[in-house]
Amino acid sequence: MSATAGPAIGLPLDSLVADYLRVLTNERGASTHTLRAYRRELHGFAAFVAERYGPEQSVDRIEHTHIRAYLGTLYNRGLTKASAARALAAIRSWFKWLARGGHVEQNAASLVATPRLPKHLPRVPSIEQMNRVVDSVEQDASSWPARDKAILELLYGCGIRNAELTGLNLEDIHWANEAILVRGKGQKQRYVPLGDAAAQALRAYLAERSARLAASGKIKGVATPAMFVNLQLRGLGKAGGGEARLTTRSVGRIVKRIAILRGLSADVHPHTLRHAFGTHLLEEGADLRAIQELLGHERLSTTQRYTQLTTAQLTQVYDRTHPRAK
Repeated sequence: MSATAGPAIGLPLDSLVADYLRVLTNERGASTHTLRAYRRELHGFAAFVAERYGPEQSVDRIEHTHIRAYLGTLYNRGLTKASAARALAAIRSWFKWLARGGHVEQNAASLVATPRLPKHLPRVPSIEQMNRVVDSVEQDASSWPARDKAILELLYGCGIRNAELTGLNLEDIHWANEAILVRGKGQKQRYVPLGDAAAQALRAYLAERSARLAASGKIKGVATPAMFVNLQLRGLGKAGGGEARLTTRSVGRIVKRIAILRGLSADVHPHTLRHAFGTHLLEEGADLRAIQELLGHERLSTTQRYTQLTTAQLTQVYDRTHPRAK
């Protein structure tokens, strides 16, 4: 059902949720992560409405007070304000679609205020710390140093997301143009520069990757398009098109292990390297809009949250650029 379809009188809430999820999948190209989150939040809300107000409750009779009551139950279950805000965002998006399709007269969720969230700047390693980590991927911290060094080089050197990294295929590396084709959120594509250090690490890893594939007799004649593969090549050649592609969870473990052994805090994860990418570019004088393009953000405000500007940095910018600063 498209966003322009007419109202469906008496259609169960779960059916309307399913219709909206199909729109997200087929028309908007939502990521697997987004679909999973929206499915959880919306079916949770539909179950709450059915239990609290009866299974026959129609969507056009849901008011903003019902949505506030649902957020209250989330708090009572111990969920954080951030979790409640995510649930509200999903409900708002659903109601916006419902209003467009004529299922409801107005977006009741728009009348519910977003929970006020504490502002946390991401804790970002320094340039020196990041260089030390990326330059010291050895056997003591890695089961496949060449691969894991290439992973760190791309996460930090290109600022790509974990899911974008694991989704890379061999054909996405454009060596002649020194660029990588990245598939971001909502199936949007962008090119990011491939720096010399990242290119060198990739070439070293790809040579070992080819040798490992060739040496594995159990998969003779079987290839995989996946750029990054798991150590044991598990799943390769199995029914269903197994690619032995490295998972985002595995990348998280790899990054955390290396970072901790090199003296970084235990809360480091792949997205920390993306934070560091944006922050360090800004510290070195890069334009915020250029960073926005490199990170693949739709809104500049999102890019600003990925960077850390200290008071000293702001003062330096002001002193250097404002005509009344001196």
